Amino acid sequence: MSEVITIGEPVVTFAATDPDVSLAKAENFKKILGGAELNVAIGIRRLGHSVDYFSQVGTDPLGDYVIDTIKNHQIGTEHISRDSEHFTGHQLKQLVTVGDPKTFNYRKDSAASHLQSHALEDIDLSDVKFAHMSGIFPAISATAEKSFRVLYEKLHQNKIPTTFDPNLRPSLWGDQERMIRTINELATNADIVLPGVDEGEILMGSRDPEKIADFYLKSPKTSVVMVKVGAKGAFVKTKKQSGQLIPGFKVDQVVDTVGAGDGFALGVITALLEGKSLELAALRGNAVGAMQVQVLGDNEGYPTREKLLQFYKKQGVEEK
Repeated sequence: MSEVITIGEPVVTFAATDPDVSLAKAENFKKILGGAELNVAIGIRRLGHSVDYFSQVGTDPLGDYVIDTIKNHQIGTEHISRDSEHFTGHQLKQLVTVGDPKTFNYRKDSAASHLQSHALEDIDLSDVKFAHMSGIFPAISATAEKSFRVLYEKLHQNKIPTTFDPNLRPSLWGDQERMIRTINELATNADIVLPGVDEGEILMGSRDPEKIADFYLKSPKTSVVMVKVGAKGAFVKTKKQSGQLIPGFKVDQVVDTVGAGDGFALGVITALLEGKSLELAALRGNAVGAMQVQVLGDNEGYPTREKLLQFYKKQGVEEK
């Protein structure tokens, strides 16, 4: 098994290439692969760490595309099963120059939503050093939620550190009260929680980073909370240390904010794997997020180690 594992649904996106045109009128599309947890896996591998991805896809051509693409990223696919009765999740995505793009999802009853928990019960986690969990996978179906919980419990039993990103997707949950209740419960079982201020407002009623951090630090399990505050950076607080803001980076132009939060997560995880402090981990998370918002796509901006160091140098920062 790899250093890091994560579980999620890979989403094949047909992204319009005609700017500010409705999906009904768009004629040109680019096929790309995304999914929040997979984005994190891609970025972790790009920075030189091994990672395995747990999921399920169909036996359709899109499933073949997912497997081939993930292999090309040198991510472990041993734990991606195939389902001949259900399709691979996919979506249409608009290209906009201002505001958020409209998307149209084909994910209900997808292959990933039928991933059975027994596929996760006997896995060997002996070499795993970190696990990244997100609120998206348990939202796609009751079956997926059960599988998520089985893996989560195995991680706890094996004392493997976990990060948890709420990654709120209200449209997948349908019931907002259930979403809030479930996400907060899952978050309290993570070692490190990574909410954004917008998510904090929904999940616990405040946009104040310190209040958000304190809310999750009440959990006996959670020891660190890093609250993403957009361009300002990240607010880091632990049970033992008072909170501090780790400033973000100025960028030349924000092209697309998709994948920035996942970039923050992978920056944090890789830095901690390398024995760096929480402050430097948040700094790297800010850097990767800043690099991602300057390009189109879900994960195209995630750097190699060389490009990360070049970015730091340009910003006048030295990673110790």
